[in-house]
Amino acid sequence: MNYNTVYVGMDVHKESFTLCSCKYEDEKASHYQRTPASYKNVLRYLAFLRTIYGEDTRFVCGYEAGCLGYSLYHQLENFNVECVILAPTTMLEQRSKRRIKTDKRDAEIIAKSLAQHNYRPVHIPTKMDNQTKEFIRMRDDHKAELKKIKQQILAFCLRQGYQYDGSGNWTAKHVKWLRSLKTEGLYKEILDEYLLTYTILTDKLNRLDQRIEELASKEEYKESVSKLTCFLGIKIHTALSVIVEVGDFQRFVSARKFAGYLGLVPGQHSSGDDRNGLGITKAGNTHVRRLLVESAQSYTRGKIGYKSRVLRSRQAGNSPQIINYADRANERLRRRYYQMVLKDGKKYNIAKIAVARELACFIWGMMTDNIY
Repeated sequence: MNYNTVYVGMDVHKESFTLCSCKYEDEKASHYQRTPASYKNVLRYLAFLRTIYGEDTRFVCGYEAGCLGYSLYHQLENFNVECVILAPTTMLEQRSKRRIKTDKRDAEIIAKSLAQHNYRPVHIPTKMDNQTKEFIRMRDDHKAELKKIKQQILAFCLRQGYQYDGSGNWTAKHVKWLRSLKTEGLYKEILDEYLLTYTILTDKLNRLDQRIEELASKEEYKESVSKLTCFLGIKIHTALSVIVEVGDFQRFVSARKFAGYLGLVPGQHSSGDDRNGLGITKAGNTHVRRLLVESAQSYTRGKIGYKSRVLRSRQAGNSPQIINYADRANERLRRRYYQMVLKDGKKYNIAKIAVARELACFIWGMMTDNIY
């Protein structure tokens, strides 16, 4: 243990930072300071601490993952300042359980967690991974806007008494029917504006999806994306998202740890002989968890062992070992779902989450070469 190390807790916000220092043997933090939000003020604070603790003091700064992302981390690293981003759900002392919550107390909790090593650090992605992740999330934001405008168009038609008699919404026939509606006055202008927004967003999503395919074909992603698309329900968009969101799969020592990182494992509340099972923890990466739950939807239908032409084309070019591993996973997960729902009487959503958890475990095995 290096007793000449000072841990600096930083409660960071968009407009202000609250800083404090703590050593391993200290019971309380000290030297509290509130500054405008700038890495330069952190550097000034460290210079102030050196006048107290000495020039040879080692400083370790830390802040919780949040709105600043990795920007403060990289800014401090550029000045050779050790910095850690703490995963909030892994800190020993949870702020949500405290009756009094202030920036000063939050900074102290971070400093103590750093000093006592009661936390897990957030994985820092590469520059390319971070850029790709932000691009995919931007695309998903536009997808959410498209979903919203579709709901608004359908609600408008319902209010005006227009009902579509076809088999499904947002097919080519349905869109043609929407454009052919004879509305009057402002109603026509309203519908035209809605459909114009729909067309713009649809075209933009097609363009963004093509760009994502180009990114997935890059040398650093091509092989990994090809492996993950061997699974049922995982296409290029989902595969690339999982890769750039997770980063290094080797940092998880087991498939269970990876599933726990995604918040897909059930919680537990036990006291004495009483054991109460809870729902999934929902900790960790929300984005990847949602993608895997959506992928699990593909295992809720279809014949066990059946491989579609599209899936065969996605698997083409991979080694027989990888294809065999993915086929075993696809067969097991579909069989598992049918058994839980049809035989064990499990609810649909519970069975789907269980499939998503096992799918995460199979993904970990694929990306860490544990496929035997």
